[in-house]
Amino acid sequence: MKLTILDAYSINPGDLSWAPIEALGTFCTYDRSFPEEIVNRISDCDGFFVSKCLITREVMESCPKLKFIGVTATGYDNVDIKAAKELGIAVCHVPAYSTDAVAQHTFALILELTNRVGSYDSSIQAGQWYKSPDFTFIKEPLTLLDGKSLGIIGYGNIGKRVAHIAEAFGMTVNVYSRDKEAALKSDFVTLHCPLTAENKGFVNSKMIAKMKDGAVLINTARGALINEEDLAAALRSGKLSAAAIDVIDGEPPKEPHPLIGQPNCILTPHIAWMPKETRQKVIDICAANLKSYLDGGRLNRIV
Repeated sequence: MKLTILDAYSINPGDLSWAPIEALGTFCTYDRSFPEEIVNRISDCDGFFVSKCLITREVMESCPKLKFIGVTATGYDNVDIKAAKELGIAVCHVPAYSTDAVAQHTFALILELTNRVGSYDSSIQAGQWYKSPDFTFIKEPLTLLDGKSLGIIGYGNIGKRVAHIAEAFGMTVNVYSRDKEAALKSDFVTLHCPLTAENKGFVNSKMIAKMKDGAVLINTARGALINEEDLAAALRSGKLSAAAIDVIDGEPPKEPHPLIGQPNCILTPHIAWMPKETRQKVIDICAANLKSYLDGGRLNRIV
């Protein structure tokens, strides 16, 4: 097969090997592809891999040899699945590859807010410990997770893994789908649900008003779940004591962004899924999906 990948950089910026996929055909990689470049790059391909590029019916119809699309992610809303089915093009994705990574990052964010490791390190590097009259110095208070509550919105693979870690810290877990009120009144509320037309922006001023005063909001799911202006207002007013956000609505952000520069709002640039081991898993599963297709199988097939 003649194969390509349209947006390779986020999966493999150079620290991994494409060998599992290269073994299955002639393989060309592009770090990034602008919309106007897509058709030219895949027009004579038998199959291609894609992460975020928009693959429309028009794109597929412009590629007469196309038989296989491999999405290098769990979500596949960037591919016109209906058109692919009608055109007889197989589409595969990579389910549940980031469960452990996202759960780990969720607690990295929570622990940064409770233990302030980055803040204290910055103070030490600036020389403040040199000036301390005591063996320690107190810049800002720390918080113990034991005895605190965690509300989990979205109780799939990632939500369950987060619950397991929370319990190891001695936290009480409240699952939103079982008890909405208890989840929203938790000390920490973390989002792990998929984005749908129905829940877009559902974390808004109305929902935040139901949350515990001084609660902390964590989002490692999808940025569009949150009304970002409403969250910024809640942080400014003190209704929420802090937020830790890995995903925003529209990435990369456009200036000015309502959460950038907000007090007690920690931001990371959509990296929860990105450990090297996790990205290797994506490559391996993509290769397995393609091999299954070539062998007549349906591993991780959407259509």
